[in-house]
Amino acid sequence: MRITELRARIADYFPDPNTYSRDIVHAELGGITVEQALVMGQEPGDIWKGIIAHNPEMPAKFR
Repeated sequence: MRITELRARIADYFPDPNTYSRDIVHAELGGITVEQALVMGQEPGDIWKGIIAHNPEMPAKFR
């Protein structure tokens, strides 16, 4: 997965994707935000898996 696809998926599900990526800390990503994970070089696909784990209520069509 590319970063652009990760951002598109986040934007499809979350009403304010920039705030979500910047402000929500994910234990599944090691206690950091999506933006921090990207800066640290984590793979976008792994970040997406962390987002899914953090949001178990996410409907299957967004996974």
